[in-house]
Amino acid sequence: MQTSKVSILVAVYNAEKYLGKCLDSLVSQTYGNIEILCIDDGSNDSSADILNRYALTDDRIKVLTLSKNSGLANARNEGLKVASGQYITMLDSDDWFSDDSIEKAVEAIESEPDADASLFRLMQYYEETGKMVEYKNKTDKKCISGEEAFVLSLDWSIHGLYMLRAEIHKKYLFDNSTLLYSDENATRLHYLHSRKVVMSEGKYFYRRHVESMTNSCSIRRFDILAANYSLLQLLKKEEREGSLTDADKIFDLYENIRWLNVVGAYWYYFNNKQHFTVEEQKEILSKISSALETIDARRIRLALKFKIGYYPFKNFRLFLLSENIYFHLRKLLGR
Repeated sequence: MQTSKVSILVAVYNAEKYLGKCLDSLVSQTYGNIEILCIDDGSNDSSADILNRYALTDDRIKVLTLSKNSGLANARNEGLKVASGQYITMLDSDDWFSDDSIEKAVEAIESEPDADASLFRLMQYYEETGKMVEYKNKTDKKCISGEEAFVLSLDWSIHGLYMLRAEIHKKYLFDNSTLLYSDENATRLHYLHSRKVVMSEGKYFYRRHVESMTNSCSIRRFDILAANYSLLQLLKKEEREGSLTDADKIFDLYENIRWLNVVGAYWYYFNNKQHFTVEEQKEILSKISSALETIDARRIRLALKFKIGYYPFKNFRLFLLSENIYFHLRKLLGR
């Protein structure tokens, strides 16, 4: 019996090219007890017409229309306000589910006592080549604790596409501190506050294409630094509330990840500087400098500190000097 209702949220912004395939995968689900909440985030293409046409043919589809584009996090949070299912999951408007995806996710979560989240199998579809590659989580376990899932998610040793109990989703909303990477912090908190996380056989097909902002030379790529800092503040709050059982270990791990992201951000800037205006270059360097100031160098692993280009200099000029020397050497060596 399909007694548990599942809410599927689809945030939509100018998605006319792929929206039909996304919606077709939802209305054909073998699990029928679903509601499909489509949030039109101020689209100015034919997305709204497509949504309304599908809603006329399937009463499980509800369309919410926002007056202006406000970003993925806000659109999803608006959907969460009206979601009525016991479980909630997200589907991007250019992605799609296998027909049995929701059924498999519900089976997995309800077959394991105290499970709160169920991970889909993530299938990465490369649009330019038609190649399909499965994302390999770095755990062979079929069931892990929420805190274990949280730790694995800090460097994405497990992905962040899942179905979750509604009460956790609604308590920990999507972080709107940045337009890009807005879902990553919420995902990690969802894992942290789950008792158990199980793996399901339901497939999520993730479309990877060059039109994506994360694949283009956009200044928004550097939002990851602000998003990382935002999560750090959230983790400090979790520590104060006693939600972290091994806070020191978690902060050590995350600070090293934040530091690697600072170095990675400068590496990206170093290689793509010519694509940014002078004003954008100043803004990018300011973002990197601000992130550097927040790094707790005491938590950086010794192995990193003694690696060329990875010593956490607090002085920004020394940081730039060190990174420029390191990256020029890498280019000379063809690495």
